[in-house]
Amino acid sequence: MKIKFICLLSLFFTQTVVAQQAPKVLVVTAHPDDETGVAALVYKVTHELNGTVDQCVITNGEGGYKYSTLGNTYYGLELTDEKIGREHLPRIRKQELMNAGKIIGTRNIYFLDQTDAHYGLDEKEPLDTTWNVGWVTTRLKDILTKTKYDFLICMLPVAETHAHHKAATLLSLRTVQTLPDSQRPIVLGYGVSSKTDTTQQKFTQLKNYTETKTVSDTALFTLDRTASFGYKNKLNYKMVVNWEIAEHKSQGTMQLAINQGDFEKYWLFALNPPSAKTTCEKLFEQLRKVPYPELKY
Repeated sequence: MKIKFICLLSLFFTQTVVAQQAPKVLVVTAHPDDETGVAALVYKVTHELNGTVDQCVITNGEGGYKYSTLGNTYYGLELTDEKIGREHLPRIRKQELMNAGKIIGTRNIYFLDQTDAHYGLDEKEPLDTTWNVGWVTTRLKDILTKTKYDFLICMLPVAETHAHHKAATLLSLRTVQTLPDSQRPIVLGYGVSSKTDTTQQKFTQLKNYTETKTVSDTALFTLDRTASFGYKNKLNYKMVVNWEIAEHKSQGTMQLAINQGDFEKYWLFALNPPSAKTTCEKLFEQLRKVPYPELKY
């Protein structure tokens, strides 16, 4: 009985340690489909590290009607007509995102339903005019307070990206700064690159926004989607990303990203504590591991 008790205690202790190490991640995006840039990380966290990932989507995605030509036939609606698209795309894109979330293992998706007015580069437009920033910030703070996340991941706010992407990241960073130190997740900005890229993406901060300053100008952490496994090493994580992208059928240009992007790159924002780098190194060390056994027939 004593030996059995010790074994059970050991098993309980091991399971507890594993549970404590399982990361909790919140992904904050502007649109339904922006999460495709972190799809491999989400899949590996939820399926291989026993972690949890939630997503917060700020807009309803109605501005994507211009790219719905093929979606017209699939959904039986003239989604490329602005009036019809804006009426139906919020519902359609929510369902697409929930379908995509099932593939990569997203636990909860929080929809903040802000207007996706139009494409632009000026982040002041959504922040000063279109979005209810006070409500969004309060809601985001509630989400971060309800669950103590280890990491918050948002898009790297490069000057050339959509204004909504930059605005979503700015609100994420600002909200985290309002939290007590003990409640703050580590905040990372993401981008995607390919092996064929001839230049290395560099980022220091978005002009006039010191909260976007990063620890280094190049990504500190990389997740390789091409890591191979399975029979004769014919499989890799790009397959999962492709499945996820394919769920966003109303967005034609998104489908062009199928099988594109070999690496997910992650920048560490400077507002994080000094210990954040070490914590992230441990996470990405886990993410580099491929747990699937080699198959032979």
